[in-house]
Amino acid sequence: MMKLRAAALLGAALWLAPVASAQSLSYNSGQSIAPAYEGWEEEPDGSKYFLFGYMNRNWEEEPDIPIGPANSFSPGNPDQGQPTHFLPRRNRFTFRVKVPAGWTEKEELIWTITSPNGKTEKAWASLRLDYKVDDVVKASETGALGAGSSSPEIRANKPPVVKVQGSKTLTAKVGQPLAISALVTDDGVPKVRGAGLAGAAVSNRGSRPADTVLAGTDAAPRANRAMQPPARATVGKNVGLHISWFVYRGPSDAPVVFDPVQIKAWEDTRSGANSPWAPIWSPPEMPKDGIIPAKVTFSQPGTYVIWGMADDGALTGYDAVTVTVTK
Repeated sequence: MMKLRAAALLGAALWLAPVASAQSLSYNSGQSIAPAYEGWEEEPDGSKYFLFGYMNRNWEEEPDIPIGPANSFSPGNPDQGQPTHFLPRRNRFTFRVKVPAGWTEKEELIWTITSPNGKTEKAWASLRLDYKVDDVVKASETGALGAGSSSPEIRANKPPVVKVQGSKTLTAKVGQPLAISALVTDDGVPKVRGAGLAGAAVSNRGSRPADTVLAGTDAAPRANRAMQPPARATVGKNVGLHISWFVYRGPSDAPVVFDPVQIKAWEDTRSGANSPWAPIWSPPEMPKDGIIPAKVTFSQPGTYVIWGMADDGALTGYDAVTVTVTK
């Protein structure tokens, strides 16, 4: 009887293992990109903007999807300034689209993406009141604030300002480093907060006592941190001013190398990652003159749009340079 019971338990475990594994799988490549409608905001002059981001389900692959049937908006102009080069994982509040005058709450602007694996996904934007956001919502969603929290200081925060130095239209040759730089200014809000306050790996820190519950008690499942609910409803983030250079648009299969290696502009929560969302990450010291240089080397000819995005931990600002690369 004991042998039969053991065999049955082993069979059940083997049957459940693939199910559990399938639920926790992550992929480096081959997965789809989901466009995301983040909400809409209103400027003091009354103009309104739709805010978009995306989720690239890959951890490494950065697909290039040119403007066209596989990457387009409707109705109207299919090119609304969206990226054609997609960084890994979650990218929030990436760009915005001005809402045409007279747009009603019942109308929708649709962003459609067909990924290289053939899967098509859409995001529908509308002016429904419950989609309206402000800078505090952005700060909360990107991890600078806990859900539902704010302060007079954070409500007064302004996004950093980025100004590309020199011409915004450059030329380069394949394999030859091109020097670029940007001036970054900020109001110093929010205050620097780093070294281990962010990331899914530490989101439970301090929320409960150490794993002292004995096996066999009613609370035994909570003794394993992996089985505990998260301590916060939003992603965690280390706060501090920094800039990231990255490709926003470019040819397909054309790797670009930045020197120095750039801080990730996407939510890499893995321990040790050069990312504000990773545990034990600290913001770099900003130069006194605020000018951040970098070198970029291209592997293929074509036209590239390179973004310099400054992030104070809560809000972002950017400027761009267009580079025409020849052999």
